[in-house]
Amino acid sequence: EVQLQASGGGLVQAGGSLRLSCAASGFNFDDYAIGWFRQAPGKEREGVSVISTREGADDITLYADYVKGRFTISSDKAKNTVYLQMNGLKPEDTAVYYCGATSGVVHLVPSCDYWGQGTQVTVSS
Repeated sequence: EVQLQASGGGLVQAGGSLRLSCAASGFNFDDYAIGWFRQAPGKEREGVSVISTREGADDITLYADYVKGRFTISSDKAKNTVYLQMNGLKPEDTAVYYCGATSGVVHLVPSCDYWGQGTQVTVSS
């Protein structure tokens, strides 16, 4: 069974930090790019960051402009887990954060083969 288990969300004050985790199972982690996407109330889901460490290919990391310099994505292949370190959080970062896995082109478009259940991030001003 394919699973993407997102965790690490919570309530934090503006300027604070959180680290999200996405634990993957049920598929070959090495064949997929794993990304973080978010959806705020009343808004479309949008891409945040994606990482690809596929075997036989160059590593790729992508960041949306609105998180560059504040968020860092990383991957631990031994644990089949992708992390999103979020620093300098702003109220506009408030959203449900989802992790997704794609076997296709690495991109920030919220179109993935598999999705996790989401974790709430709330940033107070």
